[in-house]
Amino acid sequence: MKQKIMYDGHLRRIDDRIVSISQPHIRPIKRGKAGKQTEFRAKISVNLVDGVAFVNHLSWDNFNEGGDLPAQAKAYRSRFGNWPESIHADKLYRNRDNLKFCKKYGIRLSGPPLGRPPKITTENAMFIQQQKAMARQDEVDRIPIEGKFGQGKRRYGLGLIISKRADTSACSIMMSFLVMNLMKWLKVIFYTLLFWLSGKKELFITLLSSLER
Repeated sequence: MKQKIMYDGHLRRIDDRIVSISQPHIRPIKRGKAGKQTEFRAKISVNLVDGVAFVNHLSWDNFNEGGDLPAQAKAYRSRFGNWPESIHADKLYRNRDNLKFCKKYGIRLSGPPLGRPPKITTENAMFIQQQKAMARQDEVDRIPIEGKFGQGKRRYGLGLIISKRADTSACSIMMSFLVMNLMKWLKVIFYTLLFWLSGKKELFITLLSSLER
């Protein structure tokens, strides 16, 4: 049907074009990555708070992640009762609208300021060095969210979603993040218990002996 519409209308493109018979909700998303110009998967916006991931936006159509920052900040406020102190995001999020939003609510958005970098003088040299050090630290703090996607693809099947429907595929994606969060909390509980037992020497030795058996 869509091919006929394109033929009759002499069109070269059409919205919501079907590219997979078994998964008709899949859309081609241009990514421009080396060796993979186009991806066929869901696009999601995720924020990470103390190692726990929250999926705020999931869509099978392409969208600009930069426009998601206000919604994610508001979702944080609804969960925790206050605005985040700082947001460590990709440079794509650092546009004028997002900067204006963050300034309004006292949120520090990571990254260098927009525009041409200032000229270094004796008066502002120390300030510029501090800004560069802060920008480097922001990049370091942003590494865990990038690693979370890699972890999901390597260990939790996030890159192998084969469900046939849009809702079941979205459920599989959400379940992958749910399991990752559960594993995060299990590690916290385990290490808390381990440190507590280390203070109880006799109980700690008994537990180790039982594990060795």
